[in-house]
Amino acid sequence: MNSCEDIGIQIPRIYLPRKGTDLTKWAVIACDQFTSEPDYWQKVERFISKAPSTYHLVFPEAYLDKPGEGARIQHIHENMHAYLNKGILQPHDGMVYVQRTTAGRTRHGLVLNLDLEHYDFTKGSTSLIRASEGTIIERLPPRMKIRTGAALECPHILVLIDDPAGLVIEPVRKAADDLEKLYDFDLMFGSGHLTGYGVSESLQDQVVTALRSLAQPEQFVEKYGLGRDTPVLLFAMGDGNHSFATAKAVWERIKPEKGLGHPARYALVELVNVHDQGLEFEPIHRLLFGLKKELFSSLRAFFGADISIHPFTSGEDLAAAVDKAQGSLQTIGLFGGGKEFTLLEISHPRSNLPVGTLEAFLEVFMKESGADRIDYVHGRETASRLGAQPGNAGFHLPRISKSDLFKTVILDGALPRKTFSMGEAREKRFYMETRKII
Repeated sequence: MNSCEDIGIQIPRIYLPRKGTDLTKWAVIACDQFTSEPDYWQKVERFISKAPSTYHLVFPEAYLDKPGEGARIQHIHENMHAYLNKGILQPHDGMVYVQRTTAGRTRHGLVLNLDLEHYDFTKGSTSLIRASEGTIIERLPPRMKIRTGAALECPHILVLIDDPAGLVIEPVRKAADDLEKLYDFDLMFGSGHLTGYGVSESLQDQVVTALRSLAQPEQFVEKYGLGRDTPVLLFAMGDGNHSFATAKAVWERIKPEKGLGHPARYALVELVNVHDQGLEFEPIHRLLFGLKKELFSSLRAFFGADISIHPFTSGEDLAAAVDKAQGSLQTIGLFGGGKEFTLLEISHPRSNLPVGTLEAFLEVFMKESGADRIDYVHGRETASRLGAQPGNAGFHLPRISKSDLFKTVILDGALPRKTFSMGEAREKRFYMETRKII
């Protein structure tokens, strides 16, 4: 396929389900959603049954570290080959323009390949493609087992560009009525609507030209007020950071044997403008399960005189107080942990963001075996409901401003791990397109 190595992209060959496939059953939500709610995935499995579905091609993380992991991975690999050999998947050459409507908003994206040779997820990276959040290296090995030997990749990765003038995706959106419609259907369980269009060659050329313009060093340093020698950041990871990092880790392992022309050098992603009005940044909340230490005394011991603890009478009022907070104090909501609703106010914070301040505490708390495990969840309702259960605690974090993301990553490096999510759980990307990586 046509590669543009200077800007780290490739025009993809995508595989889509053949006509007549029930697409509502075909497309399932990103595997890293509902990790603490296996009931959701059991509901998905009952709904799909034996119908062709990306559910049979991915590994829901709710089942990681559970019995039967090896057999599940083998089954995934077998299904990939079967879908190709039986013609369930059909090739389509070129980018796909995607419209995802949910919660009254429409997000616009372009599906294409990104070059893993231009990506470095290590701290302090200055690569063209960068992680926007810290990468948890320990999370890669189980994902690498799934990708290693897989015939296909099924992406839920959303990658951001900073394009305030709308030069890259907007021209494709305006031409959508004249493009071939590839799919158009409702997603399962009230998760919105998904429409995809094949992008013409002329529009693909415009996309490449616009991306090259964004990557011009002179324009880049002027946009952010940076020094002339500052390396260009063109693509910042949005959702699916660990999936993209997994693709990179597997590629580096097989590159000496396979060579630079191998398809695993690339990863299929959806490109989204950070200024898209349909794109919302949501905080990723924290859940502690099986508390073993008294949480409030641990908080006081860690933060000392810098923490103030205030009881609240309702979860709604607590969340509103966190979301509306301004000033020098950092605010975090706490559900459960031995009390019902609590507001934490922290002065002289250790990080520019509340999530970084909280992570510093949680890292020590977990190292001291303060709880059985920690999870990262989307949506206040999940954090409050599960946090309120005996022996648990849920931390509600405020959202960050999406307009500040690129400059923050350029100046400060990757944000604390699991800082933000592009939408709540049911708004996440659903698996739809696939691509050969063998």
